[in-house]
Amino acid sequence: MLRKKIKFVCAVCLFFVSLVVKGQDSLLNYEHKFKQPLEKVLEMMQVRYQVKIKYDPRNVKDIMVDYAPWKFRADLVGTEINLLYPLGFKLQEEAKPDTYKLKSYEYNRWKPQEGWDFLNLLSKKYTDQASWEKRKYQLRAAVRQAMYWDKLKSIPDQPIRLGKVRRYADYQVQNFALEIIPGVYINGSIYSPLKQKKNIPVVLSPDGHWPQQRYRSDAQKRFITLARLGCMAVSYDLFAWGESLLQFAGSDHRSSEAMLMQTWGAERILDYVMSLPQVDRSRVGISGGSGGGSHSILMAALDDRFTLVAPVVAMSSYFFGGCPCESGLPVHFVCGGTNNVELAAMTAPKPQLIISDGQDWTKETAINDFPYLQHIYGYYGQQNQVQHAHFPDEGHDFGYNKRQALYTFLLDHFHLDQANAADIIAETGIQIEPEELLYSFGKEGENLPKNAIRGMEQLKVVLKSYQIEL
Repeated sequence: MLRKKIKFVCAVCLFFVSLVVKGQDSLLNYEHKFKQPLEKVLEMMQVRYQVKIKYDPRNVKDIMVDYAPWKFRADLVGTEINLLYPLGFKLQEEAKPDTYKLKSYEYNRWKPQEGWDFLNLLSKKYTDQASWEKRKYQLRAAVRQAMYWDKLKSIPDQPIRLGKVRRYADYQVQNFALEIIPGVYINGSIYSPLKQKKNIPVVLSPDGHWPQQRYRSDAQKRFITLARLGCMAVSYDLFAWGESLLQFAGSDHRSSEAMLMQTWGAERILDYVMSLPQVDRSRVGISGGSGGGSHSILMAALDDRFTLVAPVVAMSSYFFGGCPCESGLPVHFVCGGTNNVELAAMTAPKPQLIISDGQDWTKETAINDFPYLQHIYGYYGQQNQVQHAHFPDEGHDFGYNKRQALYTFLLDHFHLDQANAADIIAETGIQIEPEELLYSFGKEGENLPKNAIRGMEQLKVVLKSYQIEL
């Protein structure tokens, strides 16, 4: 009898458990009615917000969206952030009104308002010079740590390899190669005034992702003009670019290792020029364009020996650089988060020139970003030390007008000799050298040192020996 009762109780329990399970299945099935194919969701977005969204059906095939209709918000922007971002997609505005293109999500590119809101949030962390100086001190220490510089600083300096001097009417050029970690070299050319022998100001001159980089004619014009104005202009290759391609593939440039190597290389170059007796250590600047501009901002944030900074078509609160060589290491996550505008503010109260244009992420610099910089410089009573040159009808380049703005800024803030300056900055009578003449290791790389490593795998082994694994 007892066994029959036990069997009966078990049967009743199983019956009720089955009801619960069926109920859960029913609930799950009901909720799954909210799952929609991404292609249908895009159609819903177009109807709801009266826009056109272009996309390749092959890119959205078989992608399902959980709770799709619940993720819609009052406007298209909110829905995009809530619905598309988690799937790795974003909408990019087209030239035609109310028309968008579905693209892969870009971690490094925010919507302008998002960048401005974040910048405003950052600005609430400090209210005067003292609180800003505290923030700046914390940022510099944290950024240096995020760059792994603390693990590389024990590497002893290596002697620079200097090529033959090529002399022209009023300036000279000398190629160099510098071993920055065992087996890794950074190459470039030093442009110097011919007759000036002491108190020479320096301008480190990196460049961005334009074809031919530092070998381009407009780049050479800039370096030569700086030398003719009395500066030492140091141009150098970014990682896996230019002569660095003798050691690494071009694809290696888009890596976190590139961000580390090119900043550490610039630091070693700075160490070298600061050791030269003819250099005026109170006048040391850095000015690059595009990726070289974000590199300039970062270098000035990392090292306070720079006394002037001029990033060109680079600084933005909603764009962090279009390459891992600019944002591949966690520098923007330190101290509760930062961005390139706050990093640029770390130059205050030293002279800084922001150059922007009307066709890229710098087109709205005057709205929030530059006023923020003025506010920070105002803590020191030095608002006139930060300037903004905007070219609304120009695009993403380091063109003639942008170079003119740089020359004028340097003439004023480095107190350069004004005699014949107008003729010099007109860039007339400049002799452009063939690319091969600017190589440090020969036309075919025949002079590459025997200890030079080749490839990312070998680089990772070297970095691992310094407890760096990216």
